[in-house]
Amino acid sequence: MTETTEELRQRIGDLAYEVTQNNATERAFTGEYDKFYERGLYVDIVSGQPLFSSKDKYDSGCGWPAFTQPLEAASVTSNLDTSYGMRRIEIRSQEADSHLGHVFEDGPLDRGGLRYCINSAALRFIPYEQLAEQGYADYIDRV
Repeated sequence: MTETTEELRQRIGDLAYEVTQNNATERAFTGEYDKFYERGLYVDIVSGQPLFSSKDKYDSGCGWPAFTQPLEAASVTSNLDTSYGMRRIEIRSQEADSHLGHVFEDGPLDRGGLRYCINSAALRFIPYEQLAEQGYADYIDRV
């Protein structure tokens, strides 16, 4: 059974809905995971698809959670975003097509040079200790 728009909004909340479904952006330095560095897995709040590992998270100072790479390249898609008179690469989850954020080429050079700048509202964090019980046991060695 497919979830209705209103059911999805109720399940994930208004901000997460606006970010993931309508390409909104949460205000800088307000997201739950901006200054958050626990060990675990970040998944798409809509589908639960694994997206990023805490191993790849770093403090970029940009005001949003930043990662050097997705858990698997195929877990995200990228599109040219020319909104607001800017030229950026938008990142979306492969499974649910959720808007996540953008990728920039100003990340740590020693880790590939990319900065995946992701909205906290698009993510759900699974703590390392809960990976198995929440169905993510295959990722224990990757976070």
